[in-house]
Amino acid sequence: MPDYSIVSTLVLDVGYLEWNPAGRRTVVLVHGWPDCPEGWTKVAERLAGVGYRILCPALRGFGPTRFRDSNTPRSGQLSALGRDLLEFVDALGLVGPILVGHDWGARAAANACGLRSGAASYLVLLSVGYGTNDPNQTLTYAQARNYWYHWFMATSRGQRAVEQDRRAFTRMMWDTWSPAGWYTQQDYDQAAEAFDNPDWAAIVLHSYRHRWAYAPGDPFYAADDARLNPAPVLSVPTLVLHGNADACNHPDSSEGKEGFFSGPYRRILLGGVGHFPQREAPQDVADAIARFCSLAS
Repeated sequence: MPDYSIVSTLVLDVGYLEWNPAGRRTVVLVHGWPDCPEGWTKVAERLAGVGYRILCPALRGFGPTRFRDSNTPRSGQLSALGRDLLEFVDALGLVGPILVGHDWGARAAANACGLRSGAASYLVLLSVGYGTNDPNQTLTYAQARNYWYHWFMATSRGQRAVEQDRRAFTRMMWDTWSPAGWYTQQDYDQAAEAFDNPDWAAIVLHSYRHRWAYAPGDPFYAADDARLNPAPVLSVPTLVLHGNADACNHPDSSEGKEGFFSGPYRRILLGGVGHFPQREAPQDVADAIARFCSLAS
């Protein structure tokens, strides 16, 4: 496992892991919630083994990533995640990387592409359907039930859980979003270390409250919010990987999104896989990424 490096952007000092620095093409793997960059390790190792350079940044509020200014609002709004990713790419001088994201990371990667044409040469989204950032979106009652934790975090009781009992709270997600037996205690403990970031609770609470219009956004990202709603059509070749046993974002939530993409687009359902495909089926995920990026060339 490589050690974390740090790169400074406008807002953040971003911690990131790197494999195969001399790789011929760069893949940026962005983790979700509640997870950490190390969750990509097996995917990263497999892709690095076939020649890719791999970068895995820690999102704002996670792991070693820190805000550069103590006065910066601890916003978790989804446009900010997209802007953070663009600034990370720019800080490292990357040109046309492959952007791969899971959960929050998928929203960050898609939003980065929505904010800047040519931000990525390929886009891969895990466990998230595009065009689902609108607080006025239609939800099935089954999906609303899956999102119980969103509504819970809008309450004072939920706030206390995030601030004071984050391990038990996030462990609930790991235990219920995928078929039983998919992770070890060591896997969870490693991820939970990333939640000890001093800004984690504030970022998490704001993210879920803002996306349903329960909290105002940081005005710094107002123009980005406006550009991303309604969701722009993306021209970047895009692959969606979704577990058919995902009990967080129902597989149907990523279905029928072809109209949002003007370039090559493919969606693959992974049998018996829940919400964390990069952990549950890393070989299948890595192979699907490599294959799509070759076929779509």
